[in-house]
Parts: sequence; C-alpha cells; structure tokens
Amino acid sequence: MASRRPGPPRSTNKDRKRLLDRAGKHWPMRVPGATTVMKALGRFKMSVPDIYHTRLLASLDPLALDKDTPQMPMKQEIMPEEKVWGDHQPLSKIPFKILSGHEHVVSSCHFCVNDTKLLSGSYDRTVKLWDAIDGSVIRDFEERPTAPVTECSITADSRRIIAASYDKTVRTWDLETGQLLWRTNHDYFIVSCKFSPDGKYVALSSDVDRGICIMDAKNTTILANIKDHHRRSIMACCFDPDSQKLASVSLDRSIKIWDVTSKATLLTITQAHENAISNCCFTFSGHFLCSSSWDKNLKIWNVHTGEFRNRGACVTLMQGHEGCVSSCCFARDNSFLISGGFDKSVAIWDVGEGYRKLSLKGHEDWVMDVAISNNKKWILSASKDRTMRLWNIENIDQVPLVIENKKAMGIRVKQCEGCDRPFSTLESDSALEIVTKCIFFRRDPTDLPAESSSSLDTENDED
Repeated sequence: MASRRPGPPRSTNKDRKRLLDRAGKHWPMRVPGATTVMKALGRFKMSVPDIYHTRLLASLDPLALDKDTPQMPMKQEIMPEEKVWGDHQPLSKIPFKILSGHEHVVSSCHFCVNDTKLLSGSYDRTVKLWDAIDGSVIRDFEERPTAPVTECSITADSRRIIAASYDKTVRTWDLETGQLLWRTNHDYFIVSCKFSPDGKYVALSSDVDRGICIMDAKNTTILANIKDHHRRSIMACCFDPDSQKLASVSLDRSIKIWDVTSKATLLTITQAHENAISNCCFTFSGHFLCSSSWDKNLKIWNVHTGEFRNRGACVTLMQGHEGCVSSCCFARDNSFLISGGFDKSVAIWDVGEGYRKLSLKGHEDWVMDVAISNNKKWILSASKDRTMRLWNIENIDQVPLVIENKKAMGIRVKQCEGCDRPFSTLESDSALEIVTKCIFFRRDPTDLPAESSSSLDTENDED
C-alpha cells in the first residue's frame, strides 16, 4: 500500500462553511454572465462623463497608482487679463508697458514718427524699430553691426537713424525702408553718435583718442576732427537746438561747448562734478544744459556763462538717485526733466522748483537711457535688464504720491505772466516776494518769445 506524501491536511466542506460563517460573507462560486452585468449597470444609471470622473478620482487614490486609468481631458481656463500697474510705491499709480525683444542690454532709446514708433539699440548688436501702440517689433535694421551698439540716434524728421558700435563702425539707415544708406569705419571705439536737429551734421565722440568728429550727414565728409578734446574718454555729446553748438562730457569731470561754425571751444567747465559725467542734454531754447554724473547728481548750467544755477532746480537735483545717474532728458517746454540711474529707477523732476515729483521703479537692473514723447504723455526707459518700459504720465499730477509731495513742500501752481506756462511756487516764497513769472522767464529773456523780451528788460534794469 503506497504511503501518502507529507503535506497540509485537506480541508473539508465543514471547514469551508466554518470560515465563511466567521467572515459573515458568501463568496459566489460562479462568474456572473454578461446579462447579469448589464442589469447591474442599468440599475446604476451613470452617464459616461460620471463614469469617466469616477475613474479619474480612482486614479488619484495612492493605492491605485499602478492602475492604468484614462485621464479626463482638462479644459483650458481663460484667465481674465490682469491690469498691470507700475505702483512700486504705496501711493503711485503709473501704468506702463514692458517691451521685450532684445537679448542683451538695451543701451539707447528714442521716440520717433510723431510718438507712434520707438527706436532702440542694444548690446545684442541690433537696432530695432517698435510700434508704440502694441509694443511689437516692426523691423530689425540690416546689415547689423558685429559688436554691441553703444548708441543710436534719429533725425528730427524721423527719416534717418544712425547707430555706433564697438566694432568701430557707424551706420545710417532709412527709417521707412530699412535700407542701409552708408557705413563708416573708424580707428577707435565710437561711444556716442548724434544727428544735429537740422539733419546736416553727425557728431561722433570716440573713446581712446578722447576726440570729437563732425561729419556731413549725407556724404560722410569729415568737417572737423578734434583729438584730445578732453583729458579722458568722452562719455556723451549732444547738439543744441540750433545745430550750432556741440556739448561734450567726459570721465575727466569736465563739460565743453564747441562752436560748429568757428570750430572753436566756446566754454570749458572744469570739475563740473565730483565724478565722471555720464550724459548731457540742452533745453529746447538752447540756453541751459543739464549734466548727469556718477556722483549721483544732476546739474543745470547757463551755457553762456558756465554759471552753476545754485537756485531753483539744482539745489534738489542732488537728491534724486541712490546710485550713478546715467542719462537725462528735458521735456519740450522745459516743464520737467527726467533722469535714469543705476539704482534701477527713473526720476521725474519739476524744473521750476527743482524737486523730484516721482520716482518710477520696476526695472530689474540699471536704467541706461530715457526719452520723453513730444506730447509729454509718455516716458521711455531702456535698461540693462534687456527690456524697455513705456510709462504713461499723462495724469501724473493726479497721482496721490505727487499730490502728497506737493502738499509736503507747500507748492502752489501759478500761470507765468511772461509766457503763459504753468509753474510751481513754494508758499514760503510768497512771503518774500510776489512771484508771477516762471524760473526760465526770470533767469533768461532769450528763452522766451520776442514779444516778451521788453518786459524782462525792464526787470533786468531794476536789478
């Protein structure tokens, strides 16, 4: 008789029944047929989306991660467009647009074509034309430089643009067609290039030879080449509104005014600042010049005498930036001045009383250049953060922070008897004298229309 292999004892029917009774359940011994399954689904009455949703919830169960469940298609939500404000100060509400398109530092910016277009130059070796309405790039000007663009400029009629580059070239294009009109090669780096307001001349300032070069804007004939104009590298240059004088500023802290006709230096201001002078700009009358410096200050000069205006604007233009001031620009009517700085801000100054009305903050790096639209409603700033910002300052006088600043300083707005322009006065001034004329009218009669000069002559005689 064969012996049984060792192993666990066989379970009997009684054992199975005992286990089922303890569990309180009954395991079906047969698999239900298709008919039974369909009846069960019919009792549930679940729609297809509900079944889909149930499976999706099951897939979120940590215990069901290994299950291959279909994913519910996600409907893309349309988020409402968020209104962006440049209110980086508690009471400031200045709307702005960010213009992105450059891949490196934006070194230069301008308004053109009646403020409908914008021009920019960049270290990414491009010069771009933008639509000021929607912020899109209209054109990249070809043939482009092979090195960073140091500066670009545009004629007053917005027909031609010019750009200087670290590849020691200067290029001029037709703005409407984008055609390259001419290109010149130079022995040294060109750090600044400007068209004269009448479009006849081009002024170039070079780095190594510390010189100024004046060219004919049409045929590139060199009209004057002044080497060693300054003792150190020239930082910037600009023409006066009459295209007869050229101002230049330098690392040597000096300012020079050069006459185009006589080809002679008319004025030299030595030690104008305590550090390098970064930029300069004329008023639209041509009688005053503003200089910006790495000493964190801006100063306004009478270009006829070189006198530093220690009354009015210059007293408080020394307290607007926390870092080096890189650029400056006057409004067409001289009512305000703007400046950009390495503290990443754009300062708006009241020229009449010489205080900072508002500081625009938002750039993530140095502000390299600034510009003002002809209608005074917009400010354009170019930055090392590779972007430009277009600020809407049309309602700046209604900004709560500006109102608070005026109240704190006791400032009132009056109408100038000489030129009919509004100007600000301090309440403390009224105790000393009755001020009825703006600061430009009081300082220089040639800033005003001819019909106003007689009344000022009388005032000067009394002085």
